[in-house]
Amino acid sequence: MTSPPAPTPRTSSAERRASFEHALREAADVAALSPSSHNCQPWGVAWPTSRGARQAVALLVGEAPDGTSGESGTDESETDEYVVVALDRERRLTSLPAHAVEMLVSCGAYLQILLRSLALQGWSTDLIRFVDPLSDERMSGIPSAGRQLGDAWPPLWSPLCAVRLRRTDEFSGRLAELRDTALARRTNRGPYRSEALDPSVLAGLCAPSAGAAEGADVTVRHLVTEGERAAFAHFVARHGGRDFSHQRAWRETHSFLRRNEAEAAARGDGFTLGQLFGPMPGPRRHIVRAALAPTTMRVLRHVGYPRLLAHQLALVVRPTPAIVAMSFAESAPGLEAAVRGGAHLAEYWMRATDAGLALHPVSVVLQHDDVRTELQDRLGLTGRTFFVSRLGRPLTQFPRAPRRIGARAVRLI
Repeated sequence: MTSPPAPTPRTSSAERRASFEHALREAADVAALSPSSHNCQPWGVAWPTSRGARQAVALLVGEAPDGTSGESGTDESETDEYVVVALDRERRLTSLPAHAVEMLVSCGAYLQILLRSLALQGWSTDLIRFVDPLSDERMSGIPSAGRQLGDAWPPLWSPLCAVRLRRTDEFSGRLAELRDTALARRTNRGPYRSEALDPSVLAGLCAPSAGAAEGADVTVRHLVTEGERAAFAHFVARHGGRDFSHQRAWRETHSFLRRNEAEAAARGDGFTLGQLFGPMPGPRRHIVRAALAPTTMRVLRHVGYPRLLAHQLALVVRPTPAIVAMSFAESAPGLEAAVRGGAHLAEYWMRATDAGLALHPVSVVLQHDDVRTELQDRLGLTGRTFFVSRLGRPLTQFPRAPRRIGARAVRLI
């Protein structure tokens, strides 16, 4: 006669919390490597540990005050934990209206890699609920959802979504492999091989995704024909100097340029000249730094300096074997659409890295609405294009951009 299976040992609340805290900090270390505009890293993640904070987050995900789900009426499992991913308004870019969407896309990329990292440690995403931080922010500067989360909630954080996670002990892969991919993923602004990319590889980059990217209403288009790539390069030559001549935008961009690797490592954000142009000798580095200074731009924009820089960028773009463009379905995407779009972008970029491909975003043609609209009309891109990038196999390696320690983005509330 077969003996009944032994009962599964009951995990105490303290043991579960300790296990989740370790998993969350490990996941945050990997998610800290997510792409973000200007490498500003405008994200934060809160873990509710107090009874009041857990109840507040449970309400955000639709659970009734008695601990039951507002949808199914089932009891909250003792294996559940919660996190709230937020936009850190102190770290966001503000010089252009388009930056509002870019910040949400950046946070979406972080969310996707955070949730993937937690899943690889046995914490699966059970539910994601998005909140709109803009309703009260226009009047008070502090979102209502943030106020509901108590005094420990960082005052400059705008909550974007609350996530309920469930301990499953079902590991779908190895966290070390995801970490290796995240470490290898970077913006590579160098030359790419000119040979065409295999269509099957391009199709694989667009395969359906899980996590926050699931359900993202994003169209991905690869520009691979000679005519499409030539048209895009010509467009960059015409409009790629817009940021250099926009004084406020360039001043903000330049504020993220670090003097050297030591300063970049200490700050944990921004970029060095090496991340922009690759390794260069000291004397040239000083010349380039002076040439990029806002005062230089302000003076030389009258003699066509931004057009020269745009022409140089176009020379890099032209031989690239593929350009990838991602667009939201709606011309004015809401918060959820923008965050899920960022999650989709993160998944695409990680797959490209695993395939030996590199990306170099050409964001300047999207950050000014009139330029973006003209680009979409010229290339037949519908909705709201939010990402356009070179895509190919790099000939040289670029250094990795500095990052904040992942745990610094985690707050206990």
